[in-house]
Amino acid sequence: MPEFTRHIIANFDASLSSLRNDVLIMANLAEGNLQNAVNGLLKRDTDLCNIAIADDEEIDQLEKQVDKDGIDIMLRYQPVATDLRRVVSAMKLGSNLERVADQAVNIARRAKKLNQHPQLHESHDIEPMFRAASSILRDSLRAFTDDDIELALSLKKRDKALDAMNRQFINDATEEMAKHPEQIKGYLNLIFISRFLERVGDHATNIAEDAVWTVQAEDIRHTYNVEK
Repeated sequence: MPEFTRHIIANFDASLSSLRNDVLIMANLAEGNLQNAVNGLLKRDTDLCNIAIADDEEIDQLEKQVDKDGIDIMLRYQPVATDLRRVVSAMKLGSNLERVADQAVNIARRAKKLNQHPQLHESHDIEPMFRAASSILRDSLRAFTDDDIELALSLKKRDKALDAMNRQFINDATEEMAKHPEQIKGYLNLIFISRFLERVGDHATNIAEDAVWTVQAEDIRHTYNVEK
């Protein structure tokens, strides 16, 4: 292989590695924000809520940097096939992580409102949903970084279970609203938090689908069996 070609390949590999490292930094920040937001609710710690809200700005800036670097890589090296998919999927991962962070901010803002009033015991019913959403997100990122197709395909079923948890929580909270109309605002805030966690599962599933597309060049959105 000519020296010039080896140099180009080495530069491309380094640029792609840097891009992937940036999205992994985003992943750590987004997971941390989600943890802080939910702990702000469960521990009634408004300071944690404020941290989750403030740290979102760093994730927004990283998303912009990831997009810029991804476009620069495509223009400079004109990758094809798997290399191109890895660049595009890294950019899409950044977008999904930014949305996860947005959900964390939404949770933190609702939690701050709830913390101003006596605690509703249903707040603790949010924790199982948080554990499920966090687990799906963590495994989707592992599937992405490890090219683990089997793991990626398993997450849709878990996301469906999270959807069911969200529906059950909304049904239960709605019943409690009817019994305690003076607490309607509080229950509505909890319902919104439940929905935000359900959306985290959706974004994680998007990441898993992109992992499959990266490796197999197969778009499995809306197509594969949820029982896998």
